[in-house]
Amino acid sequence: MITAAALAALALACAVGSWRFTTARWTSRAPRIAIILWQSLGVTWGLATTGAMLAYAVEPYGMGVLPGLIAFADGRAPGEPWDALHVLAMVAGLTALTVLVAVLLTAGVQTLRTRRRHRMLLALISHDNPVLPGVRVLDHPGAAAYCVPGLRSQVVVSEGALKLLSQDEMAAVLAHEAAHVRERHDLVLLPFAALRRALPWSKVVSDAQSQVELLVEMAADDRARRYCSPRRLATALLRFGTAGAMPTPQGMLGVHANSLMARVDRLVKPAPELPIRLRYGMLALSVTLLTSAPFLWVYQP
Repeated sequence: MITAAALAALALACAVGSWRFTTARWTSRAPRIAIILWQSLGVTWGLATTGAMLAYAVEPYGMGVLPGLIAFADGRAPGEPWDALHVLAMVAGLTALTVLVAVLLTAGVQTLRTRRRHRMLLALISHDNPVLPGVRVLDHPGAAAYCVPGLRSQVVVSEGALKLLSQDEMAAVLAHEAAHVRERHDLVLLPFAALRRALPWSKVVSDAQSQVELLVEMAADDRARRYCSPRRLATALLRFGTAGAMPTPQGMLGVHANSLMARVDRLVKPAPELPIRLRYGMLALSVTLLTSAPFLWVYQP
């Protein structure tokens, strides 16, 4: 019961922490650290929630979660007889774990298929531009700029975007999209999109996904600022907003209209960086969260 109670308390702490984290104001000052903390909360919550149920289920074995599950799979008899609550906890825990893993794998497979089809479509309706080497150009009057992540990543812009933006503004946008590709932000977003599918009714999960989407854009902005003027990127975002940018295709990373002004304000009036002690504190908290749940899974009471 000690392990089950500890895992349940950890799951509750992650849920409360996620709810409080959605309103935190420091995240825009250190988006990469905030993303790491969000990932830690998500992984720990999943392991702690399912682990709490499974720990209670295997409690008659007198073992930890993982050793107890191995004993159960081997068909060994428990030291104490099972009752209906232990059986229910085993069914609920295994079901929840299976659903979380299945939803994540399904989301990953569907995303890969969507991107493969989109690459095939781009081969038919886009072309190269000698002025923008390595960039695919769509023959469309609307403004669009996005990236197709993956091992064969591509950055795509439309003719409308080329006409809308100046040369410096386009360079800033391309630097932003290249940051998405280089830092594999698609892999950051995938678990949160999968969790949203598994728990579509959860406001905390919905808010978490929105927060991580914004933080990913801010992290790409920070990377782009190394190669371009922040004001050029801000004006490019404003032009996309006023021109009514095309929706980003599903499974790709591009401009989100609902986050434009927050990103523009941050680029034009940057806040001071997060103090180094707070940065290390958040990283230490992330490491603690990521190691606590696996430790409790293998802990022998």
